[in-house]
Amino acid sequence: MNEIIKQLSSRKSIREFTGESVEDDDLELILKTAQRSPSSVNGQQISLVYTRDKEKIKEIAKFCNNQQHIEECDVFITIVVDFNRTNFALEQVNEKQVIHNHAEGILVGAVDAGIMLNAIQIAAESLGYGTTAIGAVRRDPEAFIKLLNLPTKTFPIVGTTIGVATQKAKDVPLKPKIPLKGFAFEDEYNDEEIKKSVLEYEQTMKQYRKENNMEFFPSYCERTASYYKKLYCPKISESYKKQGFEFID
Repeated sequence: MNEIIKQLSSRKSIREFTGESVEDDDLELILKTAQRSPSSVNGQQISLVYTRDKEKIKEIAKFCNNQQHIEECDVFITIVVDFNRTNFALEQVNEKQVIHNHAEGILVGAVDAGIMLNAIQIAAESLGYGTTAIGAVRRDPEAFIKLLNLPTKTFPIVGTTIGVATQKAKDVPLKPKIPLKGFAFEDEYNDEEIKKSVLEYEQTMKQYRKENNMEFFPSYCERTASYYKKLYCPKISESYKKQGFEFID
């Protein structure tokens, strides 16, 4: 197994940090590496705002439902969908941008942000740091917009922590995933296999929790339901509109 596959196969979310700093040179390398990520039409409609200021990180943790591990990280990176940059580019050739007012703009921004998130985390983890994706950025986007001084046609869509993981966090066993047969299909989607794999995964996770003294954790179905039975980031539509994203399709 080569080192890249080994790293990706052993990847886990880290929620305990030692408090040690991310080296300046390492952070710069992470950012430069992430910038090589592909983007739709090479529009480069993603910007990063990284934060090392401990007081600002405390505020970010508060915005993200008071997650303690965010407060303990050394660097927090907010991934920003940035159609402000592309809008200025169009102005240079006397054209008017419209993509930010269409559903395609949502998809372009979300896809490119996901690619960027993955690149940041892979780069950071390859240097020995721990990370966790933070979707709770979207719980209070207007707070992020104000804190980060984001202009119109931009939106904070997801974030990530970076820090030095504690040994305890490193030693947590890898969490099982849905069976491969219920995840990857040849030629066509298999709904029957999806349902079988969910039921199988419920039992796998039950055994995992028992073996690791985690029986207080909810099951896959229960945990997923706790989020998806309600709108857990209810301010997105309103905030998008305030940021100049008036969707017309």
